Amino acid sequence: MATTVNDNAEAKPGYGQLLRTRGAWTFLLPGFLARQPFAMLTIGILLLVEHTTGSYGKAGAVSATAGVAMALFAPQSGKLADRFGQARVLVPGVVVHAAAIALLITLALADAPLWALFAAAVPAGASTPQIGPMVRARWAAKLDGSPLMPTAAAFESVTDEFTFVIGPVLATALCTGVHPAAGLITEAVLTIGGGLLFAAQRSTQPTPVRIAAGGPEKHASALSVAGVRVLAIAFLGIGSVFGGMQVSMTAFTKELGEPGLNGLMYGTFAAGNMIAGLICGAVAWRISAQRRLLIAYPLLALATTPLWAADALPVLGGLGLLVGLCIAPALITGYTLVEKLVPAGSRTEAFTWLTGAVGLGQAAGAAVGGKLIDAHSASTGFLVPLVGTAAALVVLLALRKALTPHGESLIAARGVGHRESVSVD
Repeated sequence: MATTVNDNAEAKPGYGQLLRTRGAWTFLLPGFLARQPFAMLTIGILLLVEHTTGSYGKAGAVSATAGVAMALFAPQSGKLADRFGQARVLVPGVVVHAAAIALLITLALADAPLWALFAAAVPAGASTPQIGPMVRARWAAKLDGSPLMPTAAAFESVTDEFTFVIGPVLATALCTGVHPAAGLITEAVLTIGGGLLFAAQRSTQPTPVRIAAGGPEKHASALSVAGVRVLAIAFLGIGSVFGGMQVSMTAFTKELGEPGLNGLMYGTFAAGNMIAGLICGAVAWRISAQRRLLIAYPLLALATTPLWAADALPVLGGLGLLVGLCIAPALITGYTLVEKLVPAGSRTEAFTWLTGAVGLGQAAGAAVGGKLIDAHSASTGFLVPLVGTAAALVVLLALRKALTPHGESLIAARGVGHRESVSVD
C-alpha cells in the first residue's frame, strides 16, 4: 500500500508530522479506547480471584492461564487478520471475550472449584482483542518505506505504556473501592464498545493478503523469521517484569497495610516507561536498532536487580520508576526491528507474536511470583523480573546476528550500522 503521509518528505520525522498522517486519527482514538482492557485483564483476574480464594498463588495461576491462552492464540488471530481483514476477526472476538469474562466472574463469585476458574480463564485470554498489533499494522501499511515508521513504533509504545498507567490504576480502584468484580466488568464493557468502534474503521485497515492454494507461501509464518523468534524471547523477559511487578506490588502494598496504593505504585512504574518512550521517539538515533536493543536490554536487567531489597513504598516507587524507564527503549526498538525483518503481509501476525510473548511472560511472572510470595514474602516476588530478563539477555546476546535486517548485513559489515541517514525510534 502506498504511503499516505501528506507532509513534505524532506521534513524531519517527528510526532507532529506523524499525527498529520491522513486518516490516522480515525483509528488512533478508537484504538486507544479498545486497548485499555488489555492492561486491565490480568490485574482484574488477580484481584478478583485473590479476594475469593485468599491466595496469591491461586490468583496468579488463574491469571497466568489467561495470559498463556492469549499468547498462544494471539498470533493465530493476527494471521487471520492479515488474511481476511481486521474487522472480520475483531467483531466476533470481542463478543466471545465479553461472554468469557462474564462466565469467569460468575464462577469466581460463586466459589466454584479452582479447575472451573482455570477452564473459564482459557477462553477469556484466548479471545483478548489484539488492538495494539492491529494499530501497528495500520501504521505499517500507511507508512511503508517512510522514515516515520520508527516514530510510529515509539508513539505506539508510549500509547501502550499510557494504557498500562491507566488500566491497572482503574482496575485496582474499581476492585478495591467498588466491588472485586468491577474491574473485570469494566474491562468487558470497554472491550465491546471500543472493539466494535475500532472495527468499524475499515478504510484504514491493511489490505488482506490472499494466498493462492498451493502457493509457495501457503504455510509461511512470521515466526519462521529467526529475528522474530529472538525478539519473542526478549519480550518474554519483558513480560516477566510486568507480571512480577504486578503481583509483587499488589502483595507488597497489602503487606504494609496500604492496598489502595497498589495502583499508584504500578502507575509510577508504567509512567517511567511512558516518559522513556516519549524521549526515545524524539531522538534522532545514529546507531542501528539492533545495537540500541543490545544496549537497552542489559540496562533493563541491571535495573531489576535491587527490587527485591526494597523495604518501603517510596523506595519501591523510585525503583519501579527506574525499571519503567529502562523498558520502553527495549520495547520500541524491538517493534521497530519487526518492520524491517518481516514482509508486509505478515506484520500483524509478527506484532501479535511479540505482544503474545509479553503476555506469556507476564502470566508466567505472575504465577511464579505468586508462588514465591505465598511461600516466603512479597519481596521475593521481585526476583522474577531479574531472573526473567537475565535469562532472555543471554539468548539475545547469543543470537544477536539474527536481528540484522535482510539487506543490512553487507552494509553493516562495511562499517555502516543503519540504512537511513536519520532514524527516529
